[in-house]
Parts: sequence; structure tokens; C-alpha cells
Amino acid sequence: MGSRGNSESTPMTIELTKEDRQQAIASIERYFREHMDDGIGNVAAAGLLGFLLDEIGPSIYNKAVTDVQARLQARVADLDFEVHEDEFVYWRKSEKRRPPKP
Repeated sequence: MGSRGNSESTPMTIELTKEDRQQAIASIERYFREHMDDGIGNVAAAGLLGFLLDEIGPSIYNKAVTDVQARLQARVADLDFEVHEDEFVYWRKSEKRRPPKP
């Protein structure tokens, strides 16, 4: 996958597993059967899927990365509250345990 802002990087490719690709193609074929006047063949559906992955896939991928970054940053910010320990508490604790001096 290419890195952001580097014009010399390799373009990002989004690849599906063989099973996911088959399901996506079948879904495209079904969509055309049920929502369009003409159906679409398997080869045309595969071509459309490839186009969508190349053309729109990176936008969806980048949005997902941005969403994950925001969630991780929120989680990291919460770490201070979840694992924070007060410092230099020995004397405060020992003063509470000791009876007052007469």
C-alpha cells in the first residue's frame, strides 16, 4: 500500500479474498437483476467490482483509517484516567493512619 503524500509510492490496491470477491460479484449480479432493466453478466460484474475497488475503494479505506485513528486517540487519552497513579502519597497516607500527637 502506498504512503500518503508520496508521489513515488506504489498505488494502493484493495484486494478481496477469493470467497469475498465471488460474493461481491454475485451481489452485483443480483442487484442488477432486481433493480435495473437489464441484468449484468459475471464478467461485467467482475469488471464493475474491479472499477469500484480501484476508484472508490481508497476513499472508503481512508475514511475507515481516519475513524480508527480518532477512536484510538480517544482510547489513548482515556489511559491517563484509567491507569493514573497519584504520586508522592506515602506521607499523606501515613498521616491518616497515625493518631494525632498530644
